[in-house]
Amino acid sequence: MNNHPATTPITASRRYPAAPLVGVGVVVFNGQGHVLLVKRGRPPRAGQWSIPGGLIDVGEPLAAAARREVREECAIEIELFEMVAIFEPIERDTEQRVEYHYVIIDYWAKYVSGEAVAQDDAADLAWVDVNALAPLKLRRDTENVILKAHQAWQSAQ
Repeated sequence: MNNHPATTPITASRRYPAAPLVGVGVVVFNGQGHVLLVKRGRPPRAGQWSIPGGLIDVGEPLAAAARREVREECAIEIELFEMVAIFEPIERDTEQRVEYHYVIIDYWAKYVSGEAVAQDDAADLAWVDVNALAPLKLRRDTENVILKAHQAWQSAQ
């Protein structure tokens, strides 16, 4: 399935990192235009709903990382399309030290196959109507990237 040479998962500390960590996020739509959301199982946003994604392995191309992360968290295969946003969450502790710093490249994709099941660091998942996001209390930037990706999905229909 992977046509690339071996990659190495990131072992750097996510908390108080020595440098920003680079990751991918994927806004996945099914045939009805519902978006796939995962409930994070680990900090920094444990218990919050978001899009699937995670860190890029060393030596791993962005597109391969996006497909792998969705497969690891949700057990599905996707058709990946273009980048829709770059997101840079920086969280500081009470002493204003950088506790978390990520640079996340967000893509949109279409569901292809598999039964969506929460696994890896996803505590739960759901296919959600884009018009029914409010009760999930998503971060504003997450909701914005979903809406931007939804426009791209609609254009591709």
